[in-house]
Amino acid sequence: MSRKSIAVIGAGSWGTALSMILVQNHHDVHLWMRSKEQLDTIHKTGENPKYLPGIQLPNEIQYTVDLDEAIKGKDLLLLSVPTQSIRSVLGKIKGHIEPDQILINVAKGLETGTKKRISEIIEEELGNQPFVVLSGPSHAEEASKGMPTTVVASSKKKIWAEMVQDVFSNHYLRVYTNPDVVGVELGGALKNIIAFGAGISDGLGYGDNAKAALITRGIREIARLGEAMGANISTFAGLTGIGDLIVTCTSMHSRNRRAGILIGKGASLEDTLKEIGMVVEGIKTTESAYELSKEFGIEMPITEQIYQVIYTDGKAEDAVKNLMGRRMKNELEEIVDDRDLQW
Repeated sequence: MSRKSIAVIGAGSWGTALSMILVQNHHDVHLWMRSKEQLDTIHKTGENPKYLPGIQLPNEIQYTVDLDEAIKGKDLLLLSVPTQSIRSVLGKIKGHIEPDQILINVAKGLETGTKKRISEIIEEELGNQPFVVLSGPSHAEEASKGMPTTVVASSKKKIWAEMVQDVFSNHYLRVYTNPDVVGVELGGALKNIIAFGAGISDGLGYGDNAKAALITRGIREIARLGEAMGANISTFAGLTGIGDLIVTCTSMHSRNRRAGILIGKGASLEDTLKEIGMVVEGIKTTESAYELSKEFGIEMPITEQIYQVIYTDGKAEDAVKNLMGRRMKNELEEIVDDRDLQW
């Protein structure tokens, strides 16, 4: 793979970790951030202490707060900003982006209000710009230390996905490709809801049994909505489905799980967000997913109960009672398909 010039837009934990990976793969990287204070801290300490404390950054990364400078002449533009900020960032680069620059997104969420996936937002704002989504079970805290990690590159054009695969892959980051953009995006977005629920379970003092149930029933909810929205159901059995769900539900690196733990212990949403100090994508995504489930007529009981806790001041204990007290069912009705089973 030839050397590429890459702009990483967003210097949070994952944007910073990916910048490290890219320079280690011998690419030229410009890392853009909004804050001059953050830039000064990085120059002074050689670290990004708010997002990746204790991790020394490679000298080869170039830093800037000038967005035009970051994207000018680059081969690839990597979007690593929160989902709800995507549209505003696209508005800023709209007049400067070149038609052949490949846009890569790593955020995981749905836009509040429109309920759109990020590829849909990009198409609305930039038309047919080359686009790849990079997603999977990938905590920045581990990838930045060179720990083995696997992710998926998905695009409507195989050549774009394979280019991203080649650019990012190395001895500790393995990239697969998948043509199912809808499924990859939805898997990455919706798993945050279930991880928030897993955190609530932990905060309430429940154990591994409850978490296993949430993960298992949660992936079914994700798959049912995903299939209704045009995804390939097989995608949810892969890295961006069950893989990402497992890591987000079980790790303390997960902001969504940590936020859920605080809610389960009785903290208010306001205090929870203040304590986490970073964007918790699952909170906004819960609202969008709940609305989508109603639009598509899909039963999503876990998502519905988490929605009640977040948006209607429902009690976490009551949410558990509601889930456990639902009508008895044959498991295979929902795991295989929705047709009546002869038994």
